[in-house]
Amino acid sequence: MTAVAVAPAERPAPREQYPIALAAVLVTVAMLFTAFTSALVIRRTGADWVRIPLPPMVWANTVVLILSSLALERARAAAKGDATSRIADWLGVTAALGVLFLVGQLVAWRQLVGQGILLRTGPHPAFFYMLSAVHGAHVLGGLGALGWTGRRARAGAYGAAQHDGLTHTAVYWHFVGVVWLWLLAVLSTL
Repeated sequence: MTAVAVAPAERPAPREQYPIALAAVLVTVAMLFTAFTSALVIRRTGADWVRIPLPPMVWANTVVLILSSLALERARAAAKGDATSRIADWLGVTAALGVLFLVGQLVAWRQLVGQGILLRTGPHPAFFYMLSAVHGAHVLGGLGALGWTGRRARAGAYGAAQHDGLTHTAVYWHFVGVVWLWLLAVLSTL
């Protein structure tokens, strides 16, 4: 009996797997926040549901997050225009604004605490604390991606011909921004 050689199944190159992994992450995060939103919609029908006004800082934080997305788009434009020396600078601005957003969230929590609104005060504030904390964890993940992308940008990995990694980071960062806008809409109207 002779052995028949079987060609190994072709695997996509690691670089080709990034969009698939990114899509899986985005779908997972979307499902997580959809589940949280569903829980909030159901829970708000309880007799103890009392909506609190969101702290003023969340609106300033929203502007900061939008500015961070604009800065990231400037980094992408620099890559597409082969202005490689500016890519890392704009990524740094994006990351700094992301950190400012997180600090602003802590300030928002302190504003609530200053008003005597704690996690145990009621279900609406509990949802605000929980959702903003989980969102903050995803912003931290985005900051990690920005750090990795910035390091690669300083090493000259991105330019007009190749900027996929930068684009993947931008997609995640913008997605997290859209999630924040969704959470604000849900928390301020329900």
